[in-house]
Amino acid sequence: MQLALDLKAEIMELKRARNAVILAHNYQTGDIQDVADYVGDSLGLAYQAKSTDADVIVFCGVHFMAETAKIVNPAKIVVLPDKDAGCSLEQSCPADQLAAFLETNRDKNYYVIAYINCSGGVKALCDVICTSGNAVKIVNQAPADRPILFVPDANLGAWVKEQTGRKMDLWQGSCYVHVEFTRDSINRIKAEYPEALVVAHPECTQAVRLLADEVCSTEKMVTYCRNAPVKDIIVVTESGMLHRLRRECPDKNLIPGPTDRCACADCRYMKMNTMEKLRNCLRDLEPRVEMDEETRKRAELPLLRMLEQSK
Repeated sequence: MQLALDLKAEIMELKRARNAVILAHNYQTGDIQDVADYVGDSLGLAYQAKSTDADVIVFCGVHFMAETAKIVNPAKIVVLPDKDAGCSLEQSCPADQLAAFLETNRDKNYYVIAYINCSGGVKALCDVICTSGNAVKIVNQAPADRPILFVPDANLGAWVKEQTGRKMDLWQGSCYVHVEFTRDSINRIKAEYPEALVVAHPECTQAVRLLADEVCSTEKMVTYCRNAPVKDIIVVTESGMLHRLRRECPDKNLIPGPTDRCACADCRYMKMNTMEKLRNCLRDLEPRVEMDEETRKRAELPLLRMLEQSK
């Protein structure tokens, strides 16, 4: 216990000395969320990264998130506690494969909308970025005279198609965590809590989304759970979200959505960050997130377009 308190105190002192801001995604472990200046989803974190006046941004999340912060803050130091914290969605859409696809289909003149869970190289090839929280709004603003290519998450893309009625071609990527939830696994927990409501992330498969009472981003889950008329709520997303929900909705019984493999779903990449690694990256200002300026500039345009269209 004392070691944990000492570590937290060391992080706070290093943060002050470095004039740093700690940004943490909702899927981080509870101890990291508790020392962060801001905890949120990808959209909220993008706004925070854009507006901060700190000299150092410590991004407790995965690599594409820290890279996004660097894209909009080229002059700031951006560090990530674990340089190997990646993302299965990012890996499912390599920039060179997307570039080759767009070249092969140049005659279609795709309007490319990229879910923020992608590399800077992919962002640089796109017209606009979206998050799960603003995807419907972004797609509704896409030009009507160009076909839409949505990358990389096919499940999120399919849900957005349902919500907007827009025709879109979908890159066949997925989040390995969210596809582990199945209709059978959710039905089993529903049998234990028959009066419970189900809230699910749109990265889940259609079979799971159809069982949900609400499908929304992690940020919107907070409002949904707080206002839900029942006590029992089954939360179908990565397990880290439960820490924030339990803090902000203490009167609810928040039940982790199980998979066929386990009682809850952990992202192995999100959980690579630890308090010790957070302390070390503040102390050493490593590992840093860097990118070449040409790619950064091209990736910045669709990100800024997203922030403008999300207002």
